[in-house]
Amino acid sequence: MLSLPLRRARAGTRRRAALSAAVIAAACATLTAFASPAGAAVTPGLPGGPYTVTVTPPPGVAAAGSSSSLKAPGSAGVPPRQLFVPDLIAAVPSGITPAQLTKLTKLHGVQAVLPVDGGKVKVNGKAANVLGVAPQAFRRWTSLSTAGSAAIWSDLAKGQLVSTAAAARRLHLAASKSYPVSAAVLEQVPFGGATALSVTGADAIVNLTRSAQLGLAKNFAVLISASPSASLPTLMTQIEAVIGTGGHVVNLVSYSLVTASQSKVATIVPAGAPANYLNLFKASAVTYCPGMSWTVLAAIGQIESGDGANDGPSSAGALGPMQFMPATWAEWGIDGFGQTGTPEIMNPLDAVPSAARMLCAAGAGNPATLSQAIFAYNHANWYVAEVLALASEYAKNSA
Repeated sequence: MLSLPLRRARAGTRRRAALSAAVIAAACATLTAFASPAGAAVTPGLPGGPYTVTVTPPPGVAAAGSSSSLKAPGSAGVPPRQLFVPDLIAAVPSGITPAQLTKLTKLHGVQAVLPVDGGKVKVNGKAANVLGVAPQAFRRWTSLSTAGSAAIWSDLAKGQLVSTAAAARRLHLAASKSYPVSAAVLEQVPFGGATALSVTGADAIVNLTRSAQLGLAKNFAVLISASPSASLPTLMTQIEAVIGTGGHVVNLVSYSLVTASQSKVATIVPAGAPANYLNLFKASAVTYCPGMSWTVLAAIGQIESGDGANDGPSSAGALGPMQFMPATWAEWGIDGFGQTGTPEIMNPLDAVPSAARMLCAAGAGNPATLSQAIFAYNHANWYVAEVLALASEYAKNSA
């Protein structure tokens, strides 16, 4: 007959194994579902299909119910000077190997790569796609407003959950409270706050220490930023050859456009005004900067705030979906498509047309002076390159 302590230990092992099996079953999904917004139609021709995110209990996990603060040293830091836009995400059920990662970095057209952990888990009783990331590395792959928020990265460094605003509403999360996260183990995890995340379809992120504690799949995917001259279809084919038939690659640029077409610009939209971000970018370019492609505004909106998902204020004090400094707004802000009266820096119907007006005054309506106009908007050569590259991809993927 087993002694009581041994019986309890074996019962605990069986319980964790059963929970792990349940998580593995729940984690069977599609990469396209992970990368596309809820309710979005899958873009024809994009690869995708079932993959399994295996979530297994890490050795020596803490007892269920722990709400410890798991810190990642040095992950708060200072805002990065250069950001990367994730153009593609590649996932492999068994995880991206070091050899595969090395091969991906050497592909022509690859500017940067970032492996991430992940899995479909339950947060506060509801299904959620959660990524495990190295905070300071992932920070370079987010919008300017998110990268510049010290509070977000401090929360992540402490082991807290950080989500998108939409996920926080759906999961009923409130800052400074802890919620059950059911993965390979069940943990009470503090919620830090909401912000814009760069990977469409990712509901939340945790740091790698918390990811290992929860048992998220190690290096299940890699984010890829392409160089401005790269052809994404060609690059996708090359990536598929590296990761093998069991992996899948998704074009995040296409899904970013889908998200913009579904994101409402305001709760109440004046009659005749554009109702979503995609149409707002198009109408603003036509009305306030003839000769400039709407894709330039779309790229700036995505890079600055994730199309209004993080309105700031940034570390420098910039506000709104197009991240205007108050002094700049005082000079260039107009009421655009919004209600007549004082222009509102936080209102996309005012902010996007104002950005178009400012860019046009700097030469954005002329292809010969477009680069200098973007540089005038944000004084950084890498910023100009990222805007032009993303605008080019938007043009190709919206045809």
